[in-house]
Amino acid sequence: MDGDDPMRVFAAFNEIGIISQLATAMLAASLSDGLHPSHFMIVNHLARMGDGKTPVKIAGAMQVTKNTMTHSLRVLESRGLIEISANPEDGRGKLVFLTEAGRAFRDEAIVAVSARFDAVLTPEIEDLLARIRPDLVALRAHLDRSRTPQGI
Repeated sequence: MDGDDPMRVFAAFNEIGIISQLATAMLAASLSDGLHPSHFMIVNHLARMGDGKTPVKIAGAMQVTKNTMTHSLRVLESRGLIEISANPEDGRGKLVFLTEAGRAFRDEAIVAVSARFDAVLTPEIEDLLARIRPDLVALRAHLDRSRTPQGI
């Protein structure tokens, strides 16, 4: 790799970041009032990776502080999207579980944002997404493996 050109990698991640911002705005417009993309991301993480995780583990996965996660979990719990119970292995700890309403919320949000995507995507862009998805998965997996406890 040419380490002399600081733009070589920045330019690619800058585009990914802008795409993320645009997609997140579309997701935000698809969610119920009072719920944010960060709330969806927590529910989606639990659905994908399995629930029964500690708030600290979820905070680490989301790259946010424990205090931020505590606030988000309170919102999700007040909406009936998650349940928080005592950790049987650690009396002071908690575990987070999706409720049926949480699973339904995720499914409905995916349908709603997919409709927004469908309205703007062309067949050519859909083909492009299909071609680059494996590379994006590989990049995400590499970055995920490269994380430190303090973040990337």
